[in-house]
Amino acid sequence: MRILVVEDNRRLSAALKLSLQDARYAVDAAFDGREGQELAEATDYDAIILDVMLPVKDGLAVCRELRGRHVNAPILMLTARDTVQDRVRGLDSGADDYLVKPFALSELLARLRALLRRDAPQRAAWLAVADLRLDPATRLVERAGRRVELPGKLFALLEYFMRHPNQILTRDMVERHIWSYDYAGVSNVVDVYVRRLRRAIDDPFAVKLLETVRGVGYRLRVP
Repeated sequence: MRILVVEDNRRLSAALKLSLQDARYAVDAAFDGREGQELAEATDYDAIILDVMLPVKDGLAVCRELRGRHVNAPILMLTARDTVQDRVRGLDSGADDYLVKPFALSELLARLRALLRRDAPQRAAWLAVADLRLDPATRLVERAGRRVELPGKLFALLEYFMRHPNQILTRDMVERHIWSYDYAGVSNVVDVYVRRLRRAIDDPFAVKLLETVRGVGYRLRVP
């Protein structure tokens, strides 16, 4: 899953990014309201963490404009203001939740998980394609009843494919969803990870699910 953090305090932004990455999210960061809004409109984020007091454009204005432009990702708003009126303004601008600074990172992560569950009723307890099953909550993967161990990025890649069965996903789509904009790895990173994923979920089994669509990308095919 991919998260956008819009926070002008670079120390706090770095701490948030590190915690989110440790929790297996891909994270992009913006440091003013205009930059954050541009990223949110250009990229399909799973959630947005948005500070209220931002340079260039404040978080309330950003939130209202994103909702007006049909950006529907859940928004967790951060603020140092703790009055009822401030919370009402934040929620009325279109935010889904409101967290007052200072806060514990564990609470932010818990609230983020709750927003992601609430925002996606289609996220069933298990995702299933043929005999392949994945539980996003416990990070358990099984194929034909056999446990498959997948480290962070491979798990995120499989989850992305399983949420789009039979859909061709281009390399660019996969890279945008799984890796942050500041990723500076190898240029064929998607191909490398797809090969690793195929070795884990396909090679030991007779029926192959993950197929290459030449010149386009990849598809998790329902037999």
